[in-house]
Amino acid sequence: MTLDPVHVDSIADLAAYLASQVDDTDHVDVAARIWSEFLDPLYGPDGRVVIEPVGEQRLRAADAASVALADSPFETVHGLDSGTINPTTFKNGLVVDLAQAAMASVPSNLDLHRHRSIVAATHVTDATVPLDEPWRKVDEGYCRWRVLNAPRVSRYAEGIVHALALYLAESSHALERADQVSDLLILDGPLYPVELLNWRERDAELRALSEELKPRSIVENYVRLVESFVEREVPLCGFVKNPASKRIVGTLRDREGDGAVDVPWTDDAAFFTRLLERRDGEGDPASDKPTHGREGRHTAEVTFTNWFVSRGGVDATVAADGDAYGVERRLNPELYETCFFTIYEPQTDVLYRVETPRAFARDEALREALTRQFVGEVAARRGPPEAVAKADELARISAGEKSALRQKFEETLETDEIKRYDELRWGDIG
Repeated sequence: MTLDPVHVDSIADLAAYLASQVDDTDHVDVAARIWSEFLDPLYGPDGRVVIEPVGEQRLRAADAASVALADSPFETVHGLDSGTINPTTFKNGLVVDLAQAAMASVPSNLDLHRHRSIVAATHVTDATVPLDEPWRKVDEGYCRWRVLNAPRVSRYAEGIVHALALYLAESSHALERADQVSDLLILDGPLYPVELLNWRERDAELRALSEELKPRSIVENYVRLVESFVEREVPLCGFVKNPASKRIVGTLRDREGDGAVDVPWTDDAAFFTRLLERRDGEGDPASDKPTHGREGRHTAEVTFTNWFVSRGGVDATVAADGDAYGVERRLNPELYETCFFTIYEPQTDVLYRVETPRAFARDEALREALTRQFVGEVAARRGPPEAVAKADELARISAGEKSALRQKFEETLETDEIKRYDELRWGDIG
């Protein structure tokens, strides 16, 4: 125990002081105002439409018990995820991250589950070392692996090898196994490779890197994946478990003059959570101050929004008027635009974001089927859909496996991993 009772009491006093100074009772009114006045559509400072509804704009609720027991609109559902060992730096100057991607199916398909795509992304400062390798197959063809050498940079080497390994493994595995998906594929995470798209918004070195062939070829994989599913009329979605985008709150903060809004939230997830969460006393003028804490939250219904098309932030890259990272689009550019809706699960107090290309969201019947699928699964599982959870389990590399793989690299490379104090103190922090 590092805190004495006096310290605990002091922290309680500190919390009480903060509570007296920070009053969020009007935040529900701010959220309602933004919802009713600014999102149909939401204009950026330059007059460009950043967010607009697909179909009717409305807030919805579904009885959690009933929707959880409803029949699935899709006969089979596939999920896909990629897990990594996290970037590792060695004393010989090599930086490596290794990712494996796996696809899961509901109902289960053990043959499909056995297939893996493994990518080792590397960064070396010696330009004369040729590390790129084509795909090689092992395990009777069920597994394939390759090495990808990252472009040389003076900074960000660890983040770059992580992004390249993760997204190449995920996108290439999805393309390789796409024809085995007949009804619905859900990526564990965003529809497009957000980290790569973000490079354009960072400093000059990362912006220059975004022009390189290797990151562009990975973005192209996602564009081709969308085209493949659109052409086969099989819906493709991304399930974002930790949405952190600031498309809405950032745009509202940038507004000037009469259209300016004092936004109290740091990201869109906080805004949608406040909008969708329902508590005792809120919305009732005759009630006392709304109840806060788990005991005051209504938990019988899962709440969710309609679908929106997003053209702000990194979504601007794949918008109809964006350049798609320099990748050629073979279909109408509007079909690639990112559409999303949010789901709030009250038992766990967690918000999720579901994404799909506009090619699928523009169809009202399909849009409603996707809504019922995700709302039903979130209600039933109080978390991600089953196919996503299974893919996560297949692709995850455990802490013990990460340690063993790093040791194998050390033995083979005849060098040691560079250790950091936090790893000694806390163990594997990845």
